[in-house]
Formats: sequence, C-alpha cells, structure tokens
Amino acid sequence: MGMGPSVEDRHVSGDAWAVMEKFYAAEAAYVAAGGYGKADYGPAAACLDPEVVLHQAPGLPFTGTGTWRGRDGLERFLARFSEVWESMEFLEQEHWGEGDTVLVRNQVRFRARATGREVETLILQQIRVRDGRMLECRPFYWDQAAIVEACGWTGSDGEGENPVG
Repeated sequence: MGMGPSVEDRHVSGDAWAVMEKFYAAEAAYVAAGGYGKADYGPAAACLDPEVVLHQAPGLPFTGTGTWRGRDGLERFLARFSEVWESMEFLEQEHWGEGDTVLVRNQVRFRARATGREVETLILQQIRVRDGRMLECRPFYWDQAAIVEACGWTGSDGEGENPVG
C-alpha cells in the first residue's frame, strides 16, 4: 500500500511533517504485512520518542482504554490496530503548524479484516515532535459509526492497554 498523493507543503516547517511522513509509511507497511509477529516494527519505532504518548478516543475497535505510552505501548496499539484492519491507504493529506507541532488532515481508506468491508474516512491529528521523533499524538475520527460498522464491531472487548489514571 502506498502513501498516495500528498498535498504540497504550504503550511509547516519540514521537521514535524517529515517525521510524520515516515511514520505514516511505516504504519501502513506494518498493517499491510499483518501486524505483530509478521511485520517489522523497527521503522515505526524509529519515528517515536521513547516517551511517546498516543491519546486515542475510547469506543473504537482498536483504541482500548485510550492512552498508549512509550514505544512498547505504541507497538501494542499497532498490533491491535492491525488485528482490525488489513489495509490502510492515505488518499489525501494536508498539514499545518510550526516548530514541534503539526496538525494533519488525513483522508484514509481502511479495509477491515473481519468483514472485508472498506471505509473511507477523515482523521484529524494533533502531533508534537521532539528531537525528530513523535512525542504525542491525538487523533480525531470524523465518522466513528462508519468505522464501527465496517469492522462489524459490537462493543468493548474488555481489554485495557495503558489505562489513564
């Protein structure tokens, strides 16, 4: 799966966006290869600060309790994400920001492993980087209902990764 066309950078300095371009490519490759035990996590891990935090909204098939900490936490998240999706393709991307913060608008197409259904959706992300690596990410999914439907998901599986206080 390729990254697809990227919108020309008119809004952000190269550092934060360059980190995210590398991460998005590594993430898509990890999912396409089948996730944990089948895919190489190294390229994704190389984009992550050791203290990285991913703040996911609970209530989706792959988000667990919502907060995933450190490179090990992100590996567990990507493993879970890869169990849900068999492919992801970035169709369009726009980004804005300065210095260590970037806001990214991703139009993404996912294919669910369980159902084979595809869903095209918008994800907005607020990302901070430190020393050339992702430090914090807060994604916002435009159409959570469409994601849940595509996966055939009926609710929480009770797992909790890295719970928040």
